[in-house]
Amino acid sequence: MVEMNGINVPFVPIEPGKELQNKGLASNPSTPFQSVFQEELEKVKFSNHALKRLENRNINLSDVDLEKIQNAVEKAELKGARDSLVMMKDTAFIVNIPNKTVVTAMPLNNSEENIFTNIDSVVFA
Repeated sequence: MVEMNGINVPFVPIEPGKELQNKGLASNPSTPFQSVFQEELEKVKFSNHALKRLENRNINLSDVDLEKIQNAVEKAELKGARDSLVMMKDTAFIVNIPNKTVVTAMPLNNSEENIFTNIDSVVFA
C-alpha cells in the first residue's frame, strides 16, 4: 500500500504536476491489455449496413471465412489500397481498407447488378 497524508491507501494516487513516468507507472505498450487491445483494433469490423446485408441475404461466415477476409484486407493494405472488392467463394465484400471495415456484402449468384464502383482494388480471398 501507498501512504498518502499519513493514511495507507490501496491504490497509487496521481499527484497533480507529476507524471506517471517518473514513478515508473507509465502505460507499457507490451502489457497484456495493450496487446489484446491492439489485436482487436487490427481485426476486420462490419458496419451496421454490412451486418444487415449479411442477415437479409442469408450470408453466414465461419471463422475460416473471417480469417480469409482478414488476410485479404492485410494484403490490400500492404499494396496501399483504400476501398477494395474482396471476392470469396460466391460472395463479394466491399471493404474500406484504412478502417478495416466491411461496408457491404452480396452473394454473386443472386446479384442483379454486376457493377462495383468506387473501388481501387480487387482481392481474391
